[in-house]
Amino acid sequence: MSHKNNAVTLGEWANIAIAKHTRKILKYEKKVIKDQDPEDLHQMRVGMRRLRSAIAGFSIALDLPKTVNEKIIAKIGRSLGKLRDLDVLLAALADHYRPLLPKGEKKSLDKVIKSLNKQRKQELQRVRETLNGKLYFNLQQGLQNWLEQPKYQVIGDCSIYPVLPDLLLPQISQLLLHPGWLVGVKLEEGIIKLPEMLSKQEIEQLLEEQEVLLHALRKQAKKTRYNLELFAQFYDDTYGYYVKQIEQIQEVLGEIQDCYVLREVLEKVLNSAIAKQMPKLATQLTETRYQKWQEWLVLQEEFFDNKTRQELRQTIQKPLLLTYTNSF
Repeated sequence: MSHKNNAVTLGEWANIAIAKHTRKILKYEKKVIKDQDPEDLHQMRVGMRRLRSAIAGFSIALDLPKTVNEKIIAKIGRSLGKLRDLDVLLAALADHYRPLLPKGEKKSLDKVIKSLNKQRKQELQRVRETLNGKLYFNLQQGLQNWLEQPKYQVIGDCSIYPVLPDLLLPQISQLLLHPGWLVGVKLEEGIIKLPEMLSKQEIEQLLEEQEVLLHALRKQAKKTRYNLELFAQFYDDTYGYYVKQIEQIQEVLGEIQDCYVLREVLEKVLNSAIAKQMPKLATQLTETRYQKWQEWLVLQEEFFDNKTRQELRQTIQKPLLLTYTNSF
């Protein structure tokens, strides 16, 4: 069923997606345990995220075993995520920030890098335990058994085309109605007034106050993007454009958030305010946040535009008719 060239039903497309992401996870698990290339961990983590997204996106059509659910996949994914976050952090510190710093600050940064490498060894051990553990084994077996003999809810036998808008429009609503969009804006008699030019200091204060809300919006954008990408081949280039824009939201807000994570890690290891011990790096982080805020304002304005919202909704309501191809 999973590789029919004429896949039409919700269940058939769910099968194709789950099979694809399961293959990716299995391909990288042994490489992750060996820990020879950080990219292996990244790819396996992406596979877990995509699998979780597919199961969430197609949940109404699926009858999965108890060992295969979003909660279990998320738990395993978090273990991989902690290690991956350390890899990203270490790469950013060593490759991006360290070359920009004066000698004294490099010494402080090297102390942080040494501490994080020690932490990484501990996280790697936890990942190995996770991938050799019962929870992961049961997930793997459950997926393979289901793919051999897939079971579906009744709606799984419905054609995917009439129900696609009903699957996707709630996702778009959750993203567009997220309170994170309103950070920095004013409401006058119900009308949104976009923020005027703020100074660096005002932007810093705003980001400090609203960090949690913007991070939540970033997570919502990521979830929406993954679900939209599941169905990208059912739509035209306009749909693809909006997927890219939502990815931009995720990335820009992510880079703002990364600066705070970086500062927190540095201050914890050094047991000192970063502005005091590493002023050059503190300035660099402020500059990065300022630049990313400017990029965010462009996206914020675009998605507040009523034409943008209408076009996005209308695009989702018009899926294209197609058949399964190996490019999925």
